[in-house]
Amino acid sequence: MMVQASDLASALPISTEDSFPEVFATSRMIALMELAAARAMKKTLNADQLSVGVGVDIKHMAATPKGKEVWAVATFTGMEGKLYMFTIEAFDEAGKIGEGRHSRAIVATERLLAGANKRFGK
Repeated sequence: MMVQASDLASALPISTEDSFPEVFATSRMIALMELAAARAMKKTLNADQLSVGVGVDIKHMAATPKGKEVWAVATFTGMEGKLYMFTIEAFDEAGKIGEGRHSRAIVATERLLAGANKRFGK
């Protein structure tokens, strides 16, 4: 993906008191890494299931400016109980920008949505 203005850390502030640099946000890098792992799991899912992120342990090691391409690679490393474990890496045109571990679980879509709504009395 190409880093857009909405992917920058400077797009994150919710107050004028907040100040972040105009580089690829760590939160967006984690989302990209999570997406790589989710895509790696697609073939293991039934039509009524999806995978959800359960945990991340990430290092953001280098800054990427707007307009540069970034991508992520997820490698399945095995199961820990019911969790699918991945090593994940993110890159830009100059090299590795992030690395870490990510865990995902398979859930029934309807059950997940029902549980989320129940938390809010719906």
